[in-house]
Amino acid sequence: MTRKPTTSLASIWQTSIQHLKAVDPHLGRAITACGSIQLEIQRRRSPFEYLLRSIIFQQLSGKAAGTIHGRFLALFPMKRPTPERVLRLKPDKFRSSGVSGGKERAIRDLARHARDGLVPGFSTLEKMGDDEIIDTITPIHGIGRWTVQMLLIFQLGRPDVLPVDDLGVRKGFARMRGKKLLPTPKQLTRAAKKWQPYRTVGSWYCWRATEL
Repeated sequence: MTRKPTTSLASIWQTSIQHLKAVDPHLGRAITACGSIQLEIQRRRSPFEYLLRSIIFQQLSGKAAGTIHGRFLALFPMKRPTPERVLRLKPDKFRSSGVSGGKERAIRDLARHARDGLVPGFSTLEKMGDDEIIDTITPIHGIGRWTVQMLLIFQLGRPDVLPVDDLGVRKGFARMRGKKLLPTPKQLTRAAKKWQPYRTVGSWYCWRATEL
């Protein structure tokens, strides 16, 4: 199913926080505490490059992942990997940059999909629905629903994405309510229904709540 390009998050930010404050006082207090900061969408990479980065960052601390990612990019001209160049890369080059065998397999599968035209560019993604994008990208080895949701939020700026498996979102949700136990994905899905159609914004403030 195709869709019209989504209204930018920047243009609906004030409307979204007014709605969230009205329907969820706990979230409203976090929004007030955060002040004027808001999510900014900055596209510095193609979807292929963003997904490659996401694979490298999986299950690693930000600092360690950033170092490995930087070494891997340094293997390519202008630090811009392409599917064809990735597929020509020898296994020892992956190892020298710190990429594990499992992640090499995922990156190569991503590169094959991108080479074959199965990883849409931004112009195509803008016309696709959220679930359609998830269904298109998750067949790639090593890329799950959460990774695609991060693409939807931070690269496409979709306003109603709820990453229920994200530990930071669950921690922030619990912290706003003064609870030690984290909500299950099912509990979070149910509780965040009232945030619709701005669950991306609600999730973003959950992340911020862990920093307050």
